[in-house]
Amino acid sequence: MQWRIITVGKPGHSWVKEAVDLYSKRLQHYSQFEHVIIKEGPLDRVEKQIETACGQDLFVLLDERGRQLRSTEMARWIENEEISGRKRICLVIGGADGHSPELRSKAKVTWSLSTLTLQHDIAWVVLMEQVYRAYTIIRREPYHRE
Repeated sequence: MQWRIITVGKPGHSWVKEAVDLYSKRLQHYSQFEHVIIKEGPLDRVEKQIETACGQDLFVLLDERGRQLRSTEMARWIENEEISGRKRICLVIGGADGHSPELRSKAKVTWSLSTLTLQHDIAWVVLMEQVYRAYTIIRREPYHRE
């Protein structure tokens, strides 16, 4: 399965790129990842670009109002998507303006990484680590401890 991660705005700090690169390298053993940056701008334009970038793929919106998953639940979800033959999943992290109700209604899946509002760089790092953790759970590798 392939993953397309969409973020609004470029990473603002060097540590973000360093952390994301670390998890990207680890994740290359499990799946293919692509990062698409949408330039900040008016919300309607940004969301149109998000929809275009996701195309017909299942898109998962990251939003504080979404469903919170335990790491093991995320792993099961990913495994089920792979078994079902899903080709690609689009993970969407919004910018400073968040997501409109219209985009939230179009998302088949909405996840929350926290009930706190996270700055998009931090959300990106947390998301990459959690996807990596999910794959190690699926493969029964010793990274995750329960």
